[in-house]
Amino acid sequence: MAQPTPEQQARIDLAAALRTASRMGLGEGICNHFSAEVPGHPGHFLINPQGLHWSEVTPADLVLVDAAGRKISGRHEVEPTAFFIHGAAHRSKPQAKCVLHTHMPYATALTVIEGGRIEPVSQTALKFYGRDAYDGEYNGLALDAAEGERIVAGLKNADILFLSNHGVIVTGPRIDVAFDDLYYLERACQLQVLGAGTGKPLKVVPETVALKTARQMTDDTQARLHFIALKRLLDRDEPGWSAL
Repeated sequence: MAQPTPEQQARIDLAAALRTASRMGLGEGICNHFSAEVPGHPGHFLINPQGLHWSEVTPADLVLVDAAGRKISGRHEVEPTAFFIHGAAHRSKPQAKCVLHTHMPYATALTVIEGGRIEPVSQTALKFYGRDAYDGEYNGLALDAAEGERIVAGLKNADILFLSNHGVIVTGPRIDVAFDDLYYLERACQLQVLGAGTGKPLKVVPETVALKTARQMTDDTQARLHFIALKRLLDRDEPGWSAL
């Protein structure tokens, strides 16, 4: 089998991220979007199309768009709100080669409570210590460029953005790194929500320990291996998922 081109590999990886997110219960209907810059082609992005469930997306289904959200190629259309958020995120943070937006339940639960924040109360949460930001205002659907720019302003100094009354945005330099963050963000939020649900005070990790642990988690080897393993599971359980 011929080695995939960089664009083909990006298509395979983004489709894997979408399908795996669906398997993990991180999607919501046919809403939410994942996007990734095409390697070697700045200003060109792949994004999942309107109307397809994440569990059925193949690499061939992904739509190629430019920085303004105009379709360059693809057999499907893109949902109107998709690139108002994603385009703004990619433009405001050029190092964000992958942008994942979800309404995944536990992380989104923190956006619907007053003052909701991811707290340094678990080892998993410390992966995100000092990397998170919060948009505290909800203005309805992001149906224009100005709202998209407003929403993602917090990403300039963060990798993870919680959107008030809405959901989360996770960014990364590669698809595997961003997806690893997405997975562990939901796990950290799940632990926090379950812990808070006991009615007992959360046990906060001291700042010195939190900072040290966060530094210990910066290596991306585990993220790379995690994503490779997830693609093996797709190969085992969903033959044909990677069709180009």
